[in-house]
Amino acid sequence: MKFGKTLQALLLGAVSAVAINSAALAADSVAEAPAAGFNWSGLYVGFGGGVGAVKHGLEIANPNGPETMGLPDLGGGGVFGEVTVGYDYMVSDRFLLGAFADGHFGNIGLSLEAAGGFADATLNNTYGFDVAARAGYLLTPTTLGYVLGGYSWQQFKLDGTIVGTPFEFDESRSGYVLGVGLETVVSGNWTLKSEYRYANYGNDTVVDLGGTGLLNVAPTTHTFHVGANYRFGGQNGGGTSFAAPAYSWTGFYVGGALGAGAITDEINLGGGAASFNGIGGEGAFGELSVGYDHELNGNWVVGIMVDGRYSGMTTQLFDMSALGGPKYEGKADYGFDILARVGAKLNESTLAYVLGGYSWQHVKEEVSFGGLSESRDWSVGGFSVGGGLETAVTNNMSVNLEYRYSKYEGQDYDSGGMWETVPAFHTVRVGAKYKFN
Repeated sequence: MKFGKTLQALLLGAVSAVAINSAALAADSVAEAPAAGFNWSGLYVGFGGGVGAVKHGLEIANPNGPETMGLPDLGGGGVFGEVTVGYDYMVSDRFLLGAFADGHFGNIGLSLEAAGGFADATLNNTYGFDVAARAGYLLTPTTLGYVLGGYSWQQFKLDGTIVGTPFEFDESRSGYVLGVGLETVVSGNWTLKSEYRYANYGNDTVVDLGGTGLLNVAPTTHTFHVGANYRFGGQNGGGTSFAAPAYSWTGFYVGGALGAGAITDEINLGGGAASFNGIGGEGAFGELSVGYDHELNGNWVVGIMVDGRYSGMTTQLFDMSALGGPKYEGKADYGFDILARVGAKLNESTLAYVLGGYSWQHVKEEVSFGGLSESRDWSVGGFSVGGGLETAVTNNMSVNLEYRYSKYEGQDYDSGGMWETVPAFHTVRVGAKYKFN
């Protein structure tokens, strides 16, 4: 089975698991509502997992000068699990400072499959850890918004075969990690978090090409984390207690979001000759949305939404401009989604939800050389699935942190099926909504 199909199944399974878990937690919250004065200070342990993508930026650097030649960005997606230990301290009624360490293991990476067993290979993020600090603000007594930053270490493993001969290569990288998250009380001492992290592992040489250049690789990752934390002493009192907003989940809304993510393009050669998953890219985007939600039985929310985005998510296919040559890149510049969602209230102010629906994306490819440029455009339809947390901050305003996996139809470049690109996106957005009710 191809890696892309395996990833799709894992993602759909993960989304289903989140939906089932949200329903169970929501049911518990009806029976045992979290204390208004939940104590966020103290030690906690946690477990969870997530999905994400890696981009390996490749270049050949001149060892005797500043000129470099950019090679195609490589990238792929996958899933991971993690365990966490941390400590938080409330420095005021609503501000929190903390630190944590976690270890993760998974299969985020890329793969190559060639017909007839000629070659196959995988390059995966196998295991690693993050040590970081975070600063948070209580949006409600039971929901925390926070940012994080710190140190990241990652092990990369390349293995495969060429004409039946196995090969293997391991490398570890250190770098930094930045992120943002939401964490909410669900029952007793348990909290649920959703979190986005961006990690950068620097641009280092992996192969000396013998005086003709240095092969440099710059890995970056975009990951979305879902986890449960057990907070020792969370129900012992002494926590913050202030009025939560009286928010109605039923009504029309308008919203906006800022986000970031990664592109993972699967390349298929005609006749099943080879499948390469794949070519990578990354960038940021802005988004506007309109929608309608309806609350059912006081604990469930269903809704529909339409959003449009403008993106700077870019894939480099090659760049010889520093040497007087051409530059070729593709940009996923704008698109829209039509999505339905189902959510379960974890407490009166916070919703956990899953979503899915139709997505459309426009892509612009541009070649520049010697002051001249030429571009071509194409567009593809597909689907998106995802989920997130949303919490009310006023009687009419809410904020959310959301992950989406989007996969699109193949683009064959008018080659009669001999060369097909199948784009997929891993994106996370931080949004705000104003609800009319």
